[in-house]
Amino acid sequence: MHPDAPLDVQDIKDALGRIAPHLVGTPCFPCWELESGESAGPVWLKAESLQRTGSFKARGALNWLLTAAAHEHEPGLITVSAGNHAIALAWAARQKQTSLIVVMPAGSSPLKIEATERLGAKVIVEGDINAAVARTHELAQSSGRTLVHPYNDLRVMAGQGTVGLELLRQLPDLTRILCPIGGGGLISGLGVAVKAVKRDVELIGVEPAGAATMLNAWSKQDWKARLCSVDTLASSLAPAIVGEHTYAVSRQVVDNIVTVDEEAIARATRRLALGARLYAEPGAAVALAGLEACGAPAESQGQTVLIITGGNMEPALARRLLG
Repeated sequence: MHPDAPLDVQDIKDALGRIAPHLVGTPCFPCWELESGESAGPVWLKAESLQRTGSFKARGALNWLLTAAAHEHEPGLITVSAGNHAIALAWAARQKQTSLIVVMPAGSSPLKIEATERLGAKVIVEGDINAAVARTHELAQSSGRTLVHPYNDLRVMAGQGTVGLELLRQLPDLTRILCPIGGGGLISGLGVAVKAVKRDVELIGVEPAGAATMLNAWSKQDWKARLCSVDTLASSLAPAIVGEHTYAVSRQVVDNIVTVDEEAIARATRRLALGARLYAEPGAAVALAGLEACGAPAESQGQTVLIITGGNMEPALARRLLG
């Protein structure tokens, strides 16, 4: 895939063939306990929280590594992440015995830092997300390491899009998808995969109100539009800026973006744990919070699926939200 080429469904099919031997196809199941006024039937959950490394991020990280040329991975890698991409890339890099440095913003989950280090990566904690991004670029330039962007990379996006191919097999009658948005890699890749087959599927992105990065870019019609700060307990969805690729593809495949407040995110995290018996981090639970915000679809027929993106929730946070 040429770095300037648009993302195509064939790229995603190729990625699935590449990563399938190493990863699991995650379950998609109905949860009647979540049925209420916001849905005319059972809510379906695509449990990416059960994927290797605890999130969908393993898909994109592995696809990047499996397509990396020697000149890309041999000098070592560097990335910036609040946690899930860090864990996933550390796991993928270990498969190729490639060294990795991860810059994480202050306040990142100790669980995610420890998991990343346990997989062999070196972690540097640096300021807020804007400071962490700046430090990453400085280190990439000075060290000669290859920067693996956590979302604004077509190979990463293709890997994340394999979630959509699985969904089409598991739920061929789906009519609506609610998907969390951080930097936009998952919703963009997923959208390309699904809408290549079912153009009429409604794809709704959900962002925390305190980190509505993609909606900010959409409203300003500029992918470079940056949030001065982010503030949300859904820390896996808190980049300050999206990317050129994720912005462009999202405008083609995403039908709407809704934002949810902190109370709604906390409530959705509890509902998933107690109603769906699914341990999901707040950044994954925003999909359910988004369903509450959107209400029932105009048509009662069809199936609504929520993408439960990750399950790497800090135990202390779990005790606070679920206790």
